[in-house]
Amino acid sequence: MAWARRFLGHGALAAALTVAALGIASRTASEARLTQWTRDQAIPVVALVRPTPVAAVPDLVLPGTVQAFYEAPIYARVSGYLRIWNFDIGAHVKRGDVLAVIDAPDIDQQLNHARAALASALADRQIAALTASRWQALLKTNSVAGQSADEKSALAKASAAAVQAAQADVARLTASQGFETIVAPFDGVVTARHTDIGDLIDAGSGHNAELFKVADIHAMRVYVAVPQAESASLPPGTEAALTMPQYPGESFNAVLRTTAGAVSESARTVLFELSAPNPDGRLLPGGFTQVHFHLPADPGRLEIPASAVIFQAEGTQVAVVDEAGQVTLKSVELGRDLGTSVEVLAGVGADDRIIDTPSDSLNAGDRVRVAASPRQGETASK
Repeated sequence: MAWARRFLGHGALAAALTVAALGIASRTASEARLTQWTRDQAIPVVALVRPTPVAAVPDLVLPGTVQAFYEAPIYARVSGYLRIWNFDIGAHVKRGDVLAVIDAPDIDQQLNHARAALASALADRQIAALTASRWQALLKTNSVAGQSADEKSALAKASAAAVQAAQADVARLTASQGFETIVAPFDGVVTARHTDIGDLIDAGSGHNAELFKVADIHAMRVYVAVPQAESASLPPGTEAALTMPQYPGESFNAVLRTTAGAVSESARTVLFELSAPNPDGRLLPGGFTQVHFHLPADPGRLEIPASAVIFQAEGTQVAVVDEAGQVTLKSVELGRDLGTSVEVLAGVGADDRIIDTPSDSLNAGDRVRVAASPRQGETASK
């Protein structure tokens, strides 16, 4: 019986030791699995995208300003009072049409005085020339001194010069009197009138307001600032469409004529000038327009989602993942903004696996796991 009890005791001890060993092994395996799971969870899961060819490029739409083909502010060349004006805003005028007349009595009186001075100078020249001729005749008979005869000849020449000066003064004042009549410089439309009958008019265009503004609107010039990156893709002759808020659903044709040939240092844009026919006068000077340029697609260019781009102190980059799940940061050169995607000019290839929406804490050399359902047909890899 004692032997049986000892045998049972040893069996119970062995069973207890076995259970303890199995428990320890189970806990060790669980801890190892937990450690591995924790490590796996510490590796971020990312979605990948691949660069794709730019299939279709949306129109380049830029704000522009419509200006008349010719536009001239009309200022007074003489001072006085406005006697009458003949055309109001919106009136169509021809070249030479009288827009207004200025009363300038000072100019009129100065012209009368100049004409009288000219008549006096003509009389003086006549008597001086006659005297010089007579003294030259007397000189031949030694009836007068040679010095006196020379003085009379010089006086005749001075009288002739005085006549020329008086004639020039009359011509100047006659021209000034002509400026009392303000005429249209070319065919067009009166777009502004800043005067009225009886207004005191000051000559010049310094601080004085313009009296009228006349615009030639048979065709219009359209000015638009094009970003420097797009300027080389728009050669002269490129067609464009104009849309305006007052004509919803309509567009007007325009053609690129020339550029400023320089980049604005403040805005990094190039000023472009387009021309647009305006036979019915629906395009108005000073109007706002949206200029639509159709840009041809370049099959060699790629695009990626805008959310994949990283902006850091080192510049514009993307995060590329290799087959082992290791991250590399690549610098890229971006082109046009295509909305939800951007054009990539350099830095990545069509086979690169790029992380979409990368974390701010992502660094080169980090390891990541690829999501099971990546975008754009990317095959998941574990």
